[in-house]
Amino acid sequence: MISIIDYKMGNLRSVQKAFEHVGAKVRVISSPQEIESADKLVLPGVGAFADGMKYLDDLDLTRALLAYLQSSRPFLGICIGMELLFSVSQEDASGPGQWVQGLGVIEGSVVCFDEHRGDQRLKVPHMGWNTIRWNRPDPMFHGLEQDRAVYFVHGYYGQPVDPSWCSAVCDYGGAFCASIWRDSIWA
Repeated sequence: MISIIDYKMGNLRSVQKAFEHVGAKVRVISSPQEIESADKLVLPGVGAFADGMKYLDDLDLTRALLAYLQSSRPFLGICIGMELLFSVSQEDASGPGQWVQGLGVIEGSVVCFDEHRGDQRLKVPHMGWNTIRWNRPDPMFHGLEQDRAVYFVHGYYGQPVDPSWCSAVCDYGGAFCASIWRDSIWA
């Protein structure tokens, strides 16, 4: 059974239908007790970093989620569900040099794409098909070839302090971490 956290952020039904499409049994959960008893957990999301943290806190889910992430049970963070794992984010910060606190599972920061990278002018958000390249074998992507095209819609990306968290990279005016994996945590 895959448990998907409903914390009032974005693409909940799309994620549920995707898992059901491949034959997975899914339940949508919204309490700390349900997180604590989950066998497999997904943190989906579309939206802003500060709102995601606020909703997790307001719904009293943060403590249970952090406890789950310290277990060896499988976890998948999707979109903002990945970004919230980081220590801090520039998104929604009150000013330059200010940060919004994240869950702190991954030491590092979530930063905005720079529209002016070198001699390139980038459209932000990064939206559309782009290729990813595996840094190392990742069981979640088993069977997929290198340089696989995936669809992106994001203006921010995570920069882990420890690059071993990054299992795949993408290039958008420079390389960025497109997926993470360590132990039982994927995003």
